[in-house]
Amino acid sequence: MRHYEENTASAAGRIVALAMVVDGALAPSELRALTRTRLLEHIDIDIDTFHGLLEDLCNDLLTSSVKQGHVELAPATIDSLLGEVTDPDLRRRLLRAMWAIADADGVLADAEATLLARACAMWSAESRFIKESVDA
Repeated sequence: MRHYEENTASAAGRIVALAMVVDGALAPSELRALTRTRLLEHIDIDIDTFHGLLEDLCNDLLTSSVKQGHVELAPATIDSLLGEVTDPDLRRRLLRAMWAIADADGVLADAEATLLARACAMWSAESRFIKESVDA
């Protein structure tokens, strides 16, 4: 699996791409959900560049994560990809987009649930992920 610098558009874009394909299919509703989140605008990446990241991810998965004819992501691999985003605000935005993508087709696949659970657990365990409420 290729490595991206922390908090770059490529690192963030790949996590979104993973959320889209982790269930084994890329649904048109997921692409529409991504558009609605406006995440690509936030990370300053155009759709063609995103498609390139998606293609690179799929190639990486096929060369590194195929077991018995199926793509299986090891928890350490997921953690490594999630670890390339350390900025709390970017993590929150990514998590919102990942949930929107997972919900887009009306089915929460096991692989999607696993990815979301790992992101929630890993990212919330670090400081400043959860915004503290301001007392009035």
